[in-house]
Amino acid sequence: MTLTWMCAATDGAARAGTLHTAHGEVPTPVFMPVGTAGTVKAMTADSVRATGARMVLGNTYHLMLRPGADRVAALGGLHRLMDWPGPILTDSGGFQVMSLSGLRKLDEDGVTFRSHVDGSPHRLTPEVSIDIQRKLDATVTMALDECTPFPATDQQARDSMALSMRWAARSRAAFVPREGYGLFGIVQGSTQRDLRLASVAALTGIGFDGYAIGGLAVGEGQDAMFSVLDYTAPALPADRPRYLMGVGTPDDLLGAVARGVDMFDCVMPTRAGRTGRAYVSRGVFNLRNARFADDPRPLDPDCGCPLCTRHARAYLHHLFRCEEMLGPMLLTWHNVQYYQDLMRGLRTAILQGRLEAHAAALRARWAEGDDAR
Repeated sequence: MTLTWMCAATDGAARAGTLHTAHGEVPTPVFMPVGTAGTVKAMTADSVRATGARMVLGNTYHLMLRPGADRVAALGGLHRLMDWPGPILTDSGGFQVMSLSGLRKLDEDGVTFRSHVDGSPHRLTPEVSIDIQRKLDATVTMALDECTPFPATDQQARDSMALSMRWAARSRAAFVPREGYGLFGIVQGSTQRDLRLASVAALTGIGFDGYAIGGLAVGEGQDAMFSVLDYTAPALPADRPRYLMGVGTPDDLLGAVARGVDMFDCVMPTRAGRTGRAYVSRGVFNLRNARFADDPRPLDPDCGCPLCTRHARAYLHHLFRCEEMLGPMLLTWHNVQYYQDLMRGLRTAILQGRLEAHAAALRARWAEGDDAR
């Protein structure tokens, strides 16, 4: 059999469950730290594990360019290469290729593009993407799609969605089932209800092990994103995992979990950690601000990461002002820890039937800000 997802409890539309894979079990809702090129930036595999993360993400586009899928396979696969025996989901590369404005040419069969690294030519089709992900030994493989830009005209969104559905069928045909491995299809259709529901119908007709909702968090705003989730998530099969791609802020996660989404990834916590931006229980801080220069308090007294248990805010401010690499390392660890703690809290609240109250308490603390006592 392929990978499976089992629901343990619901609270409204929200779900708590477990994803069973060849590389271990993953409690959901889950946030997957992004390890685009085979590493979660500024973190060792041990530090990622220490946050409680159970599943990470890699990327077909970046790994096919460097170090190359054949090289990864020869070295024992991505799990061995990056010291991550747990589940790995690989994005198909569609989003990255589609963002190469001026460096790509799209046709019915696939897309031809030039590497952003050295300008070398490459060709990506559904079959090639699936084969690369197999060589990487991805636990969860993603179908190749065209990520519809925003804004898009009705015709652009319609044509893009239809192409993605044809590519989804080819991706399904190219995928070789293995015990505990799975293939996810990706719902497209911009912010248009009829297109989103048509995409769901096409994907469920093909049949996938899980379903992703793509083409969001691309400029449409949170209200529009939540509106799409309101009618898209309930239309997806109840016995399969639902994955919202590339999202997002802690408040985005709360809203999406409440609407029935199980899986998330985003570069936000790691990217923020490299620039001095901290996610904490009382909001978001910029540690470069002068007000932290003499602050002896821990960054977040509610957090158990090494930064919060061993160092003062003043020290972290000093590290960023001096451009010491330890600053981004410590803050990235904290941010990933915060996201993992957030998801664990949401899962517990769903299991206990108190998600609404838990989410309201989280938002109230964010609104209080740093000076609350």
